[in-house]
Amino acid sequence: MSEKRFMKGNEAIAEAAVRGGCRFFAGYPITPQNEIPEYLSWRLPEVGGSYVQGESEIASVNMVYGAAAMGTRAMTSSSGPGISLKAEGISYLAAAGLPALIVNISRGGPGLGSIQPAQSDYLQATKALGHGGFHAMVFAPNSAQEAVDIVYDAWEYAERDRNPVLVLMDGCLGNIMEEVELPPMKELSDADLPDWSLTRRNGRDWQGNITPIYTEAILEGLNAMAGEMYKVWEEDDVKVEEFMVDDAEYVIVAYGIASRVSKEAVLTLRAEGYKVGLIRPITVFPFPKKSIRNLDYDRVKAIIDVEMTIPAQMREDIELQVLDRCPVYEYGRSGGVLLDDEGVLEAVRDIVTGGTF
Repeated sequence: MSEKRFMKGNEAIAEAAVRGGCRFFAGYPITPQNEIPEYLSWRLPEVGGSYVQGESEIASVNMVYGAAAMGTRAMTSSSGPGISLKAEGISYLAAAGLPALIVNISRGGPGLGSIQPAQSDYLQATKALGHGGFHAMVFAPNSAQEAVDIVYDAWEYAERDRNPVLVLMDGCLGNIMEEVELPPMKELSDADLPDWSLTRRNGRDWQGNITPIYTEAILEGLNAMAGEMYKVWEEDDVKVEEFMVDDAEYVIVAYGIASRVSKEAVLTLRAEGYKVGLIRPITVFPFPKKSIRNLDYDRVKAIIDVEMTIPAQMREDIELQVLDRCPVYEYGRSGGVLLDDEGVLEAVRDIVTGGTF
């Protein structure tokens, strides 16, 4: 049965992962995601799972590779610098066709940057999660409840596609306290293990391997299959919220914590008589292209990209769909300086009133 709790975002993610079937976690401490491994360090043993604090991020992601190869629902979490260190292992997971959950609770960057929340990892998550030109589905929730729902179902996508899934959140959402409704525990048994897993193959006369390295001809074929899979994602798996867009003359595009602040700006400006709407990508890969491409540009006068990073990293994806049919503006804060209601409202109001922004 489901139950309601008042939880920190990071801890809600961890509990949702356990209830979604996660039975292995390996990771390494880094702010602002430390509550995830801390929670799982005691929670996983309660359900017969395994928790390992690796000696490094590199070791941890390769432990996830091993657990995933056995058919275990496995995950790791980190922040931007740690995800960079895991990048090779994430690429190996994709190459080997192994499902896994990766969680990035992002902070200011580049470099070691700031331990404060930021949205600095959009490009990393959507364009360069690792070498070799692969992609993962990237979900960007904007509340603890949405994070719970996404994480709970993450392995369904990962196992369907035999591919890692990334959840991208910032430190604000990781550390926010909210009421969440937790889903029931998924009861998985050995019968639920995938046929390709090493556990199910035990004792079989099967000559194949789970490997991230192939001959040229095989690798080209696998890459072609991946390319077709990404096209299916764009048709079937895009998730987006469109808020007050039907008659909007100005449209904010924002995800994660930036979308929550932006929605308040929309409501305030609507009360002032300005027709402002919001498009919120829930999947940032695949990106909700159609929501932006199909706007009525005879009506829409401008798009405003609001992100907690400078320069805005999502802007290129937006501009590729706008195709110069209206101006695209951006507003953000960076380096761990947080967005606030007043700053976003002032910036958007300046645009819609024809100011000097």
